[in-house]
Amino acid sequence: MICISIPAILFFCWFHTMMSQSFMKGNAVKNASDAKKMPVRPPTLEDVARAAGLSPITVSRALNTPGIVRPKTVAKVKEAVQLTGYIPNMLAGGLASRRSRLIAVVVPQINNSMFIDTIQAITDELALRGYHMLLCVSGYSAETEADIVATLLSRRPDGIVLTGIHHSNELKKCILNAAIPVVEIWDLTPTPLDMLIGFSHEKIGHAVAGYLLQKGHRRFGLMWTPDQRAGLRHKGMMEAFERQGSVTFQEVSIPLPATLRRGREGLAQLMDSGGAFDAIICSSDTLAHGAIIEAQDRGLSVPEDVAVVGFGDLDFAGCTAPSITTISIDRGRIGREAATLLADKIEGLPVVNNVVDIGFTLIERDSA
Repeated sequence: MICISIPAILFFCWFHTMMSQSFMKGNAVKNASDAKKMPVRPPTLEDVARAAGLSPITVSRALNTPGIVRPKTVAKVKEAVQLTGYIPNMLAGGLASRRSRLIAVVVPQINNSMFIDTIQAITDELALRGYHMLLCVSGYSAETEADIVATLLSRRPDGIVLTGIHHSNELKKCILNAAIPVVEIWDLTPTPLDMLIGFSHEKIGHAVAGYLLQKGHRRFGLMWTPDQRAGLRHKGMMEAFERQGSVTFQEVSIPLPATLRRGREGLAQLMDSGGAFDAIICSSDTLAHGAIIEAQDRGLSVPEDVAVVGFGDLDFAGCTAPSITTISIDRGRIGREAATLLADKIEGLPVVNNVVDIGFTLIERDSA
C-alpha cells in the first residue's frame, strides 16, 4: 500500500496546473506567430459566387462575357466583386482566346500637348471594343524605344502602337518575331511595319515655305527641335527654298522638350545674332508662342515687323494675341483610326487600307 501525504498531493496539483497553463500559453503564442507568417489569401471567384448567391460559372460569364448575361445578374456580380475586393485574372481568363485585351502604346512624350488628343482618342476607342491601353514614354531615343518594346512584348499585348516610322533594327526584329498587329502613327510611308495612320511632314514643310514665299517673305529665321519628324518638315522647307532661290535663312536648334521659355530664348538668340528676318518658322506652336512674346517684348509688331508660323494647332494657338498661323492635324482621328485598325485586325476583320494619310490643313491667322 502506497501512502501520499496531503502536502504532496497539493504540490502535485499546483505543479500540474502551472504546467498546463504554461503549455496552453505557449501554444497560443505559437499559433499567433504562425498566423502572422501565413499570407492573407486573396478573394477568389468562389468567394464572389458565395457573396452573390450565384454559381461560379455564372460569375465567370458575367465577368468575361457580360453581353450574354442578364443585366441584373451582372450588376449583382459587380456588387459582390466590390464587396469581396476580388481582382479578375484577365490573363487566365484570356488563355482560351489567347488574348490579353491589352494594347501597348509608345509615345515620345506625354508633356507634349501634340500627343494628348491622340492618346485620349486611342483610349476611348479601345474601351468601346473591350480593350485597355498600356502607355509607355520612350523619349526620342531609338534605343530606349527598342528596350521598352521588348519589355512590352514580354507581357503579351494583343497589339502595339508606335509613334513614327524610324525605328532601330532591334525593334523591327522584335516586332516581326512577335507576329502581332502594329500601327505606326504620326508619319507616312508606303512600307510600314504593318499598318499606318499619318501624314507627310515633308509636304507640310513645302506648304509652309510656299505660303510664306507667296506672301513675299525672303529672310527666314528657323527655330527647330532635333526630332526626326521635325527634321522631315525642315527638309521639305529647304527643298522649297532652293527651288525659289534668293532666300536667306538662319536657324537655332531648340532642345527637347519644346517650351514657351525656349521659344523666347530661341528668338532672342536669332535677334541677338544681328540677322534681319521677315518671318520666323517654328517646329511647334509652343515655340511660336514664345517667339511672339519675345518679339513683342523687344518692341516688334507681329506680323508687321516679323511673321511667325507654328505647327500643331494646339488649343491656345487661336487664342493668343496675335493668333498663330499654323498647321492643323486631326490628332483625335489618328487615335481613333489607329485603335480601329488594331481591333479589327486582332478580331480577324478585314483591313481594307493598311496605310491611311489623314492629310493636314494650313490655318491662316494673324501672326503671318
